[in-house]
Amino acid sequence: MELKELYREILNEHNINPAHKTELSGANHSLQGVNPSCGDNITLKLKVEDGKIMDGAFTGSGCAISQASCDMMLDLIIGKPESEALRLCEIFMGMIQGTVTEEQIEELDEASALRQIQHMPARVKCAELGWRTMREMLGLKKSEASASQPHPECPTI
Repeated sequence: MELKELYREILNEHNINPAHKTELSGANHSLQGVNPSCGDNITLKLKVEDGKIMDGAFTGSGCAISQASCDMMLDLIIGKPESEALRLCEIFMGMIQGTVTEEQIEELDEASALRQIQHMPARVKCAELGWRTMREMLGLKKSEASASQPHPECPTI
Protein backbone atom coordinates (compact mmCIF):
# COMPACT_ATOMS: atom_id res chain seq x y z
CA MET A 1 0.00 0.00 0.00
CA GLU A 2 1.37 3.38 -1.00
CA LEU A 3 1.91 5.98 1.73
CA LYS A 4 -0.60 8.45 0.22
CA GLU A 5 -3.21 5.70 0.11
CA LEU A 6 -2.54 4.80 3.76
CA TYR A 7 -2.93 8.45 4.79
CA ARG A 8 -6.18 8.70 2.83
CA GLU A 9 -7.45 5.53 4.52
CA ILE A 10 -6.65 6.92 7.99
CA LEU A 11 -8.39 10.20 7.15
CA ASN A 12 -11.47 8.41 5.82
CA GLU A 13 -11.69 6.11 8.85
CA HIS A 14 -11.64 9.05 11.28
CA ASN A 15 -14.20 10.92 9.21
CA ILE A 16 -16.64 8.04 8.65
CA ASN A 17 -16.26 6.37 12.07
CA PRO A 18 -15.06 9.06 14.49
CA ALA A 19 -14.50 7.69 17.98
CA HIS A 20 -14.98 11.06 19.66
CA LYS A 21 -17.86 12.67 17.75
CA THR A 22 -20.45 12.50 20.48
CA GLU A 23 -21.82 14.40 23.43
CA LEU A 24 -19.69 14.34 26.56
CA SER A 25 -21.35 14.31 29.94
CA GLY A 26 -19.19 15.64 32.71
CA ALA A 27 -17.23 18.00 30.46
CA ASN A 28 -15.94 21.00 32.37
CA HIS A 29 -14.58 22.86 29.32
CA SER A 30 -16.46 23.65 26.13
CA LEU A 31 -15.64 25.94 23.24
CA GLN A 32 -17.07 26.43 19.77
CA GLY A 33 -14.67 26.61 16.86
CA VAL A 34 -15.67 27.98 13.47
CA ASN A 35 -13.89 28.16 10.16
CA PRO A 36 -15.85 30.91 8.37
CA SER A 37 -14.04 30.39 5.07
CA CYS A 38 -15.69 27.01 4.50
CA GLY A 39 -18.37 26.65 7.19
CA ASP A 40 -16.72 24.04 9.41
CA ASN A 41 -18.22 24.33 12.87
CA ILE A 42 -17.35 22.25 15.95
CA THR A 43 -18.00 22.35 19.65
CA LEU A 44 -15.08 20.82 21.50
CA LYS A 45 -15.66 19.51 25.03
CA LEU A 46 -13.01 18.35 27.46
CA LYS A 47 -13.11 16.88 30.92
CA VAL A 48 -9.98 18.11 32.69
CA GLU A 49 -9.02 17.12 36.23
CA ASP A 50 -5.90 18.32 38.01
CA GLY A 51 -4.36 19.50 34.75
CA LYS A 52 -4.92 16.19 32.95
CA ILE A 53 -7.31 15.68 30.02
CA MET A 54 -9.45 12.79 31.20
CA ASP A 55 -11.89 12.70 28.27
CA GLY A 56 -12.91 14.68 25.22
CA ALA A 57 -15.49 14.81 22.47
CA PHE A 58 -16.74 17.05 19.72
CA THR A 59 -19.95 17.73 17.84
CA GLY A 60 -20.62 19.78 14.74
CA SER A 61 -20.27 19.55 11.03
CA GLY A 62 -17.73 20.23 8.38
CA CYS A 63 -15.53 18.72 5.75
CA ALA A 64 -13.81 15.35 6.12
CA ILE A 65 -10.50 17.01 6.97
CA SER A 66 -11.84 19.10 9.87
CA GLN A 67 -13.81 16.24 11.35
CA ALA A 68 -11.03 13.66 11.01
CA SER A 69 -8.39 16.05 12.33
CA CYS A 70 -10.44 16.80 15.45
CA ASP A 71 -11.01 13.09 16.07
CA MET A 72 -7.30 12.31 15.64
CA MET A 73 -6.40 15.17 17.98
CA LEU A 74 -8.66 13.78 20.69
CA ASP A 75 -7.15 10.30 20.26
CA LEU A 76 -3.79 11.90 20.90
CA ILE A 77 -4.53 14.22 23.83
CA ILE A 78 -6.93 12.21 26.02
CA GLY A 79 -5.02 10.97 29.03
CA LYS A 80 -2.29 13.57 28.70
CA PRO A 81 -1.51 16.65 30.79
CA GLU A 82 -2.72 19.95 29.35
CA SER A 83 0.89 21.04 28.84
CA GLU A 84 1.56 17.96 26.69
CA ALA A 85 -1.61 18.56 24.65
CA LEU A 86 -0.47 22.14 23.98
CA ARG A 87 3.01 20.92 23.03
CA LEU A 88 1.51 18.42 20.57
CA CYS A 89 -0.64 21.24 19.18
CA GLU A 90 2.47 23.28 18.47
CA ILE A 91 4.05 20.29 16.72
CA PHE A 92 0.89 19.85 14.63
CA MET A 93 0.88 23.52 13.64
CA GLY A 94 4.60 23.29 12.85
CA MET A 95 3.98 20.21 10.71
CA ILE A 96 1.40 22.12 8.67
CA GLN A 97 3.90 24.99 8.25
CA GLY A 98 6.75 22.61 7.45
CA THR A 99 8.90 23.76 10.39
CA VAL A 100 9.28 20.61 12.53
CA THR A 101 11.46 17.53 12.35
CA GLU A 102 10.46 14.04 11.28
CA GLU A 103 10.92 12.89 14.87
CA GLN A 104 8.44 15.51 16.07
CA ILE A 105 5.95 14.54 13.36
CA GLU A 106 6.15 10.92 14.51
CA GLU A 107 4.85 12.05 17.92
CA LEU A 108 1.57 12.99 16.23
CA ASP A 109 0.80 9.34 15.43
CA GLU A 110 -2.16 9.19 13.01
CA ALA A 111 -2.50 12.98 12.92
CA SER A 112 0.69 12.95 10.85
CA ALA A 113 -1.55 11.72 8.02
CA LEU A 114 -2.47 15.39 7.55
CA ARG A 115 1.07 16.51 6.79
CA GLN A 116 0.34 17.02 3.08
CA ILE A 117 -2.31 19.63 3.91
CA GLN A 118 0.49 22.21 3.84
CA HIS A 119 0.38 21.87 0.05
CA MET A 120 -3.35 22.72 -0.01
CA PRO A 121 -3.60 26.24 1.47
CA ALA A 122 -7.40 26.32 1.23
CA ARG A 123 -7.61 23.27 3.53
CA VAL A 124 -5.10 24.31 6.21
CA LYS A 125 -7.74 26.03 8.37
CA CYS A 126 -9.90 22.92 8.12
CA ALA A 127 -7.13 20.71 9.50
CA GLU A 128 -6.24 23.20 12.23
CA LEU A 129 -9.79 23.90 13.50
CA GLY A 130 -9.92 21.37 16.34
CA TRP A 131 -6.33 22.07 17.36
CA ARG A 132 -6.83 25.84 17.41
CA THR A 133 -10.03 25.41 19.42
CA MET A 134 -8.26 23.20 21.96
CA ARG A 135 -5.35 25.64 22.22
CA GLU A 136 -7.72 28.57 22.72
CA MET A 137 -9.76 26.63 25.30
CA LEU A 138 -6.75 25.66 27.39
CA GLY A 139 -5.24 29.14 26.97
CA LEU A 140 -8.47 30.77 28.15
CA LYS A 141 -8.48 28.51 31.18
CA LYS A 142 -4.95 29.57 32.08
CA SER A 143 -5.69 33.28 31.57
CA GLU A 144 -8.86 33.02 33.69
CA ALA A 145 -6.84 31.40 36.47
CA SER A 146 -4.15 34.08 36.32
CA ALA A 147 -6.79 36.84 36.16
CA SER A 148 -8.22 35.62 39.44
CA GLN A 149 -4.78 35.76 41.08
CA PRO A 150 -3.53 39.15 42.23
CA HIS A 151 -0.61 40.50 40.26
CA PRO A 152 2.54 40.41 42.45
CA GLU A 153 3.01 44.17 42.04
CA CYS A 154 -0.61 45.02 42.87
CA PRO A 155 -1.53 45.40 46.52
CA THR A 156 -4.47 43.34 47.69
CA ILE A 157 -7.21 45.17 49.53
